[in-house]
Amino acid sequence: MQEPTSARLGGGDVGLGQLLDIVMRGAADWAPANQAAFEALFGSGDGRYPAAAKETVTLRPAAAANESGVAYAGYIHPSNPTNGPYGGMSIAIFPATDAPCLITFVVGTAGLHPDDEILGRPGHARKVQALCGWLNAAHGRGRQVAWAKQDPTRTDENVPATVISHFEPYKRVFDRYGKVLYGIYAPGDDAQLTMEALKAFFDLMFAERGVKLLQPLRAEAENIKNAWLHHLMPDLSEDDVVALLAARRFVIVEGPPGTGKTRLARRLLTGQYDGRGRSIQFHPNTTYENFVGGLAPTRTSEGIGLSFAPQPGFLMRAAQAARDNPTLPYLLHIDEINRADLAKVLGEAIYLLEPDDERDDAGVRSIELPYDFGVPLETHLTLPDNLHILGTMNTADRSLAAVDVAVRRRFAFAKLWPQARVIDAQGDPLMKRAFDDLVMIFVEHARGDAFDLVPGHSYFLVKPPMDPAAQLNVTLAPLLREYLSQGYVGGFSEPIRAYLQRLESRPRAADYNGSD
Repeated sequence: MQEPTSARLGGGDVGLGQLLDIVMRGAADWAPANQAAFEALFGSGDGRYPAAAKETVTLRPAAAANESGVAYAGYIHPSNPTNGPYGGMSIAIFPATDAPCLITFVVGTAGLHPDDEILGRPGHARKVQALCGWLNAAHGRGRQVAWAKQDPTRTDENVPATVISHFEPYKRVFDRYGKVLYGIYAPGDDAQLTMEALKAFFDLMFAERGVKLLQPLRAEAENIKNAWLHHLMPDLSEDDVVALLAARRFVIVEGPPGTGKTRLARRLLTGQYDGRGRSIQFHPNTTYENFVGGLAPTRTSEGIGLSFAPQPGFLMRAAQAARDNPTLPYLLHIDEINRADLAKVLGEAIYLLEPDDERDDAGVRSIELPYDFGVPLETHLTLPDNLHILGTMNTADRSLAAVDVAVRRRFAFAKLWPQARVIDAQGDPLMKRAFDDLVMIFVEHARGDAFDLVPGHSYFLVKPPMDPAAQLNVTLAPLLREYLSQGYVGGFSEPIRAYLQRLESRPRAADYNGSD
């Protein structure tokens, strides 16, 4: 018989080990077994959390004979009554027949109180979504093992039927509690992966209540947290973009300011494409004639000295350059692609932007041009298969119209987020602390599209001989003030203002909130 996990753990995490045994194997003595695991969570030696953390949560281990008819072990706010409906944020463990227990985040059926602030904060929902996304990616092995609701406070919305169908052993749980579940994880047969999930769930719950782990366990916990937080802002490498261009041909990389979108494109031009291509920039006055082609003035010796003749635009010239060397890819990079009116600039050329297209009898997709552009273009334009188009756009530029659906359908979109690894690699503690704190302000408080405004890592790269604190005040601070003046961060202006006040004080790394 296999030795229980809790016995193998030794010092630290014995409580979670006991809970893991329950999750993986169930427990005939449901209430006593869960109570023992709960008690072992706290205190140095065997526990994961300080003894004082026990004041922030209480356990309700309910057998199947309770009023709901569904057994569970609920880790709930201690202000709730000892029986009957409870409210607020909780973790609930639900046993099942012939399957491990279901691990969940739940809003108590009595409502949001006393955790209205936690449950209503965008960051809580965002973190649970990231955690569940990470579990699917890291633990799923090609199947869905986790799900998270977009808004935990929407207790009028049930778990979608398509999700329920993936978790058949837990149908009774969904039938009874489907509207209040907002994060779920269904373990497989790998106890080590399940232990990692338990740590992630419980660490997040206690962190939301302001509890820190015991010191010896913090490094491992930070690694787990960073793994699922990374799912919020995943890396996008040059190789990723090259692979996407090879597969789809037409790609737009979007992201907040300072994430290195333009730099990435230029590195691709000089590196992967070995100089085969060019970079252009769109702006509000970019026209169809500039980009595709049209009539343009030319000098002549007759009359007034000027006449108009068809002149190819950037797209025509790129198509011809790619056609001249058909065995190698050619890249046309369009910087700030969303600063022009794309529908007008592309015109009928949008018909050509189909990576998986239907072609005519000659095996090409072409458009008829309004003028004869002479040899070799003449009156028809086609885009050779080796022509790749890479657009880059700033998601913080709210003065421009959004890219319309017709264009979005023809381009593959990829998001370039701020990269923590870039800041970590440079080894400057002030810049790392400043970056981490600002990112967490956006993670916690930004609603909807405001999350796309989180400043990129380039603002935090040390640029000698300037002092790092002075640099932040002349590069990052003006951007944040612009966000405030434009109302982009209206929902969390006070945390941004507090951050700016710290910048103005010319801080050291230890002056930031996140330092221990």
